[in-house]
Amino acid sequence: KFSKKYIESFNKNRKQKLEDNLITTQVECHDSYVAIFDTLRRINTILLDFDQDIWRYISDGWVGQKPKKGEIGSSTMPHKINPIDFENSEGNFGLANALFEFFARKLPVSRLQRDLSDSTVERAFGSAFGHSLLAYTSLLKGLSKININEHKIKEDLLAHPEVIAEGIQTILRREGYPIPYEMLKELTRGKQITMADFEIFIDSLKVSPKIKAELKKCTPLTYIGLASEIAIS
Repeated sequence: KFSKKYIESFNKNRKQKLEDNLITTQVECHDSYVAIFDTLRRINTILLDFDQDIWRYISDGWVGQKPKKGEIGSSTMPHKINPIDFENSEGNFGLANALFEFFARKLPVSRLQRDLSDSTVERAFGSAFGHSLLAYTSLLKGLSKININEHKIKEDLLAHPEVIAEGIQTILRREGYPIPYEMLKELTRGKQITMADFEIFIDSLKVSPKIKAELKKCTPLTYIGLASEIAIS
């Protein structure tokens, strides 16, 4: 009763409540720790993937970085702004997750419930949280300095009209047209195709004028499916 009352006394004004664990072996099972570490590792993995994607978008010129007066963007190339914040974030996520993964594997295991090797491992909890915090901070700092290069994105989209083959074959599937995937594969795979090629292909199809008009509306700039609605929801 004393232990339960003492632990619950810390819960006033706390959103995350502490719970007593009254029945243990010599070593506490650490299951709650592992649940937290695995959750943070999944969150960090999502954000690490985001860091890598943004790095690639910057490399491709789709995303730009605002220059900061007096800041060195690159140690050798004066014109360049390295995505250092996203790189720092990625590195710290990697370090944090390496620790979180080790904690999750190590802490539930205790030889005959008498193994106290967990005590030295627990001293590294702060390092894992610290690297996570550095990663979040660097990511937010990087995001505050980017802008979208709409001209470059549009240019690259228009240079790859083959992307609408997916939309065209999907509409043809809806209409019950025979082997639309194979037809589009024959038309586009390994070839430099243009919108004029698609127009000739569409005119050759045995579908109604209404469907042909719908197919011709598909362009790299307009074929986005339900992406905008899904993103908002």
